[in-house]
Amino acid sequence: MTVLLIAILSALFYLIAYNTYGKWLGSKLFKLSAKAITPAVELEDGNDYVPTDKGVIFGHHFTSIAGTGPIVGPALAVIWGWVPAVIWVLLGSVFIGAVHDFGALVVSLRNKGQTVGDIAGRVLSPRARMLFLSLLFLALTIVLAIFGLVIAAVFKIYPTSIFPCLLQIPIAMGIGIFLHRKKVSLLIPSLLTLGLMYLSVAFGNVGMLADLNAFLAGLPVIAWVVILLVYSYIASVLPVWVLLQPRDFINSLQLLTSLALIFAGLIAASFLGLQVGEEKQQLEIIAPAFRLAPEGAPPIFPFLFVTVACGAVSGFHCLVSSGTSSKQLKCETDARAVGYGSMLTEGFLAIIVILACVAGIGLGVVTENGVLTGEAAYLARYETWASAKGLGAKLGAFVDGAANFLQALGISRDFAVAVMGVFVASFAATTLDTACRLQRYVTQELAGQLKIKPLTSKHGATIFAVILAGLLAAPPAPGAEWSWATMGKGGLLLWPLFGATNQLLGGLAFLVIVFWLKQQKAPTWFVIPSAVVMLLLPGYAMYHQLFVGPGAWLTGDSPSVLLSVFGIATVILEVWVIMEAVAAWKRFERVG
Repeated sequence: MTVLLIAILSALFYLIAYNTYGKWLGSKLFKLSAKAITPAVELEDGNDYVPTDKGVIFGHHFTSIAGTGPIVGPALAVIWGWVPAVIWVLLGSVFIGAVHDFGALVVSLRNKGQTVGDIAGRVLSPRARMLFLSLLFLALTIVLAIFGLVIAAVFKIYPTSIFPCLLQIPIAMGIGIFLHRKKVSLLIPSLLTLGLMYLSVAFGNVGMLADLNAFLAGLPVIAWVVILLVYSYIASVLPVWVLLQPRDFINSLQLLTSLALIFAGLIAASFLGLQVGEEKQQLEIIAPAFRLAPEGAPPIFPFLFVTVACGAVSGFHCLVSSGTSSKQLKCETDARAVGYGSMLTEGFLAIIVILACVAGIGLGVVTENGVLTGEAAYLARYETWASAKGLGAKLGAFVDGAANFLQALGISRDFAVAVMGVFVASFAATTLDTACRLQRYVTQELAGQLKIKPLTSKHGATIFAVILAGLLAAPPAPGAEWSWATMGKGGLLLWPLFGATNQLLGGLAFLVIVFWLKQQKAPTWFVIPSAVVMLLLPGYAMYHQLFVGPGAWLTGDSPSVLLSVFGIATVILEVWVIMEAVAAWKRFERVG
């Protein structure tokens, strides 16, 4: 019953936080007003600035910030024990992550929907704007280059997820156009869409569809990278109501109902257990509470706080808050549900992922050594850092554990795995198309600053972003020979940078929030500690990756020039922005 108690207490903790701390932030600190005119209303253009119902924008925001992050990060972090992972997710999401997302959303709402990078130029300095936008550009380039590989890998591991994910696109466009023209209630279209999506999961791997899934799963990674980048270009330049909003809304319905199914299965497994062969397995935590030195793993401090980003706090979220969501809110008071509530929902998802990986897999997983249960199932995934590190191992731990929960409800193993495969693939796809639109905004802002006119248009900026990501993604994995079978894994070259760089973005976004609050003569005491944490921890992580241990990028046994150059450049950018912030603070003090 410990597993169920953790899940219930976590849900209650989030509900209390939303209705206390979140409410205080919205009403007393940010002073949200239903009478305020939002950028979506003031600047409505039918393309990027589109007033949108709270339910739809919540769906877009939640699926865009989540991606595979709250699955992959927590699924790896439990190698250090389940207690540190749970504590960081709970406290980080409520007091740091949700404040970061909510704050970035409000600051953007009050600045005509501009990104935090653009706003940095006014609240810090013009140089800070350029530095911030450069860091945003680097982070988004890495995301675009790697997520084609991630989605291709998910499709290869779970081919039954391919048809349902592809079917979402025409359904989303149909729903988007219908709702935009008819202005009707979302209830009936939502229910019909949800039913259709689950039918596509149930029957999407039968007969000719099974052959189609097998064929598409067998495509080389580079083919999927090209297909997905072309799709991202189209999704980025279309009006948000045509594809981005409805697709994310459909995904959110499917993902939230899947989360509810997992939670219901957890309850059933807690009381009934699960029949595995001739034995009934009881649900219990089979992972150690603390395991501070797993074989081959980096130190828990600071890498726990970089490994679990989405689910606790992630700098990427500030881009979604200030890049797309702020341009779609039609009522300012909706910001609490979208900015604060979405992050808490993601935190709860991360808790469920942790429980699936430290308890759910104990109900039974199939390995090459047969069906393993209890502690043996945990060690099969997490005995060493190498055994837990791969994408397949991390996703497999969650999918196996969550599928066991669904089986406790009487759902077949095949359907349960298919549902979880679509769950993962859909999250990854929403991050990709949102990231492409965000990169378009950042590219346009940088091009305007540098006076590169061809890149200031939406098509020019998007084509540039897609081609750059494609060139970075095209090479094979480090050390592999060039061939059609190996191409498409070049994003792995820079992916080790993303964890620390992503969290540094969070720290820099907090700086923008702090200075904006100071301009408004509002309290900053609750944000400054978070800003310090989010600057120091990832900064130390980057230092560790550059200089500490035999695997260090700069001083290790096999140095990496590419990672060293980008790592050092990132640290220099961070220090420079902090210096700009200190100078700006002194100016505020002299004036104030």
